[in-house]
Amino acid sequence: MLIRVPQLLTPQQVGHCRAVLEGSDWVDGKVTAGVQSARAKRNLQVPENAPAARELGEMILGALGVNETFVSAALPLRVFPPLFNRYDAGMEFGSHVDNAIRFAPGTNLRFRTDISATLFLTDPADYDGGELVIEDSFGEQAVKLAAGDMVLYPATSVHHVRPITRGSRWSCFFWLQSMVKDDAQRALLHGLDKSIGEARAALSDGHRSVVGLTGAYHNLIRMWSEV
Repeated sequence: MLIRVPQLLTPQQVGHCRAVLEGSDWVDGKVTAGVQSARAKRNLQVPENAPAARELGEMILGALGVNETFVSAALPLRVFPPLFNRYDAGMEFGSHVDNAIRFAPGTNLRFRTDISATLFLTDPADYDGGELVIEDSFGEQAVKLAAGDMVLYPATSVHHVRPITRGSRWSCFFWLQSMVKDDAQRALLHGLDKSIGEARAALSDGHRSVVGLTGAYHNLIRMWSEV
C-alpha cells in the first residue's frame, strides 16, 4: 500500500528544515545502510546524533502524531527517529530492500521495519531526476512529491532513487513498526476507517450503521494487532 500524506509540514516548517539543514554537516549516507544497500547507495546524510537531526526530528514526530492520514494508514507502534539525506547531481540509490530490524539510537530497543517513509523537503521544480521508485504488484511506481508531502510504502518492497541530473533533492526518511504487521490488513483497516468517516458525515455518530462499522473496525484491530 502506497499512501501519500499531503502537507505533513507547512511551507514555514519546510523552510525551517531547509535553513537548519543548510548549516549542518553532511556525511556519507552509507552510515545507515546494510551490506547490500551500502553497495547501491550514493548520497549524503546528516549524522543521526547531530543536534539538527534531533531538533527537526522532534518537530516531524509532533506533526505525525496529529496527522489523521498517517495514523490511520500506519497504525504506528514505534517510529524510528527521523533522518535527513540529500542527493546532489550524479547521486542515486540503487535497487534495495530496507533492513528488517533497526536499533533505536542510544538504546537496546529493536523494532521491525514494517513501513518506510520519505518526506520531501525540496520543490520538484528545483531538481531533475531523484524520483523514488517503488516496485509493487502493478509494476514500478515513481514518486516525486511537493515539499512537505510524505509517502508511506511497505518496507518489504524493492525500491530505488533515480540519479539526480540537475539541482539537489533533500528529504527526511525513517521507518516504523505498525501495530498491524500485515500490509493487506492495514490497507483494509485504512479503507474501513475512511468509510466510517464518510458515514459519520452523512449520518451521525450514533447511527446504527456507524456504530456497527466502528465496532467492526476496532474488533479487527483487536484481532490483528500485536499490542
